Amino acid sequence: MTQELLTDMYYAAPELWFGLGLAFLALIGFSGYYWYSFLRLKQSCYFLNRDRERYAETLYASKDGYFAFIYPDEKIEDPRKNVTEHCSRRLSVIMNLPDGTSSGFDEILKNFYKEDAKKILKYTDLLREDGVSFEDEFTLRNSGKHLRLSGIRINGADGSIYCDMIWFRDISVEFQTIDELETQKNNWFKQILKLEDLINNIPYPVWLRDDKLNIFEINKKYLEFFENQNKEDILGNHQEIQNVNGDSISRNLAFLAHSVNKTKKQTVNIIKNGDRRIFEVIETPFHVEESLDKIFTAGALIDITELDDLKRNLKIHQNAHLEIMGTLGTAFAVFDNSLKLAFYNKAFVQLWKLEDIWLEQQPNYSMFLDVLRDKRMLPEVPDYLAFKSGEQKDFSLIIEAKEDMLHLPSGQTIRRVRIPHPAGGLVFAYEDVSDKLATRRAYNSLLAIQKESLENLFDAVIIFGFDGHLNFYNQSYLNLWKADEQVLDKEPNISELIETQKGFFTKVDDWKGLKADIINHIISFTTKTFILNRDDVDKIEVMSRTLSDGSIMVTYKQL
Repeated sequence: MTQELLTDMYYAAPELWFGLGLAFLALIGFSGYYWYSFLRLKQSCYFLNRDRERYAETLYASKDGYFAFIYPDEKIEDPRKNVTEHCSRRLSVIMNLPDGTSSGFDEILKNFYKEDAKKILKYTDLLREDGVSFEDEFTLRNSGKHLRLSGIRINGADGSIYCDMIWFRDISVEFQTIDELETQKNNWFKQILKLEDLINNIPYPVWLRDDKLNIFEINKKYLEFFENQNKEDILGNHQEIQNVNGDSISRNLAFLAHSVNKTKKQTVNIIKNGDRRIFEVIETPFHVEESLDKIFTAGALIDITELDDLKRNLKIHQNAHLEIMGTLGTAFAVFDNSLKLAFYNKAFVQLWKLEDIWLEQQPNYSMFLDVLRDKRMLPEVPDYLAFKSGEQKDFSLIIEAKEDMLHLPSGQTIRRVRIPHPAGGLVFAYEDVSDKLATRRAYNSLLAIQKESLENLFDAVIIFGFDGHLNFYNQSYLNLWKADEQVLDKEPNISELIETQKGFFTKVDDWKGLKADIINHIISFTTKTFILNRDDVDKIEVMSRTLSDGSIMVTYKQL
């Protein structure tokens, strides 16, 4: 029934139904377009919000905190009519703000010292009123942190003012680093001043050359060679100290030292204050900044005039001494620091039976020893090479006079003295002491016989040397006077020895007088014998004799 009704209505007014169909289709198309536009707008808002969150998080992630004064947008109908303040999360952390991001600018200023807060407020007023940017550093009152504040205005592309921002950067670490660097700089500056004082107080000129051999640094002593000129003019004009011929004293020497990379020296003559003086100039190369390719040189000029005079005088005296040594009967020879024979006298030739022609060729010490060995005029040693090596090493080991004896196979005994030579090497003195040793042995043998004879006497015997000290006593003396050997071995003088006999004269009222009489009788040249009355025996005969060497022999005989 319904279907028939609709069919009748369609055929009754087909135009109406056609119009309604078009209207329905238009409604569906409009709805679809609206829905599509809505979805696009929603997508745009989503990405806009995501960008807004991204930029916000980017600001939050910054190591700098900020405080922003956000203004209403004058180009559109902005619902915000007042300035909005915004404190960043980072700023609240840096300044440890109790209210966090809700803190106002006044709360921030409270964290600074009063004068700093006034200064910041003045900066802020200029920024907000005239858009004047600023940057300055301040210290927080409570934490001691150092902050750098930077104020800047943010404008849109259309000229509208978005906001005024003040960035807060914690520069405490940088400030500490700068402070440490400043301290280091001051310390280095003090060190440089010390080095300058050291260099300027060196008592002779010193200088530095660059890799092109130009002098770029000098000390005060260098200026003494240039009258009425300052350091800058001398360095700017590359002026150098000149020798008597008007040439540079060291540029060629510096070139040579630079080329071979070794220290070079030479002696130069310079006119200074109208006097001709002798100097030693030195150029020493060194690598700059540890670079193997960049070599500078350090130079010095040392006055050796007096030293040169001393050397000449020393040479004159040495020659005079050598002439004297040449006339002496003792054999002398000088071997220089290269171990070559530099001097010898006739006694040296005669002692070792050498030929003048061979000696004039200046043989070295090793050759001299070889010749003596061939002549069997050296001590017999099990290892000759070791002996010769030790003899040559003595040239560098002997620093004072050294004496030894050379016992030759022939039975000769040679006394040898080696003394360091002032110019290097050694001075040798040889003396044949064979006869002296034989005489000394005979004398010692005779002396031993005499002492043995005195020891075997029944009489007590003592001998005082020419210096008045006890030199000898026998066993009979120890028995007679019950003397202490330890006391006698200390070689007491006459007075001290007589004092040890005091215990045998206790009945004497004036011991000092008796002691003086005993001493006078002993040392008297006229008194030969005298009698002593001891407490324990009747009498002791004392006999004093002066011997040929000035000593005194005293004999005690119990009667």
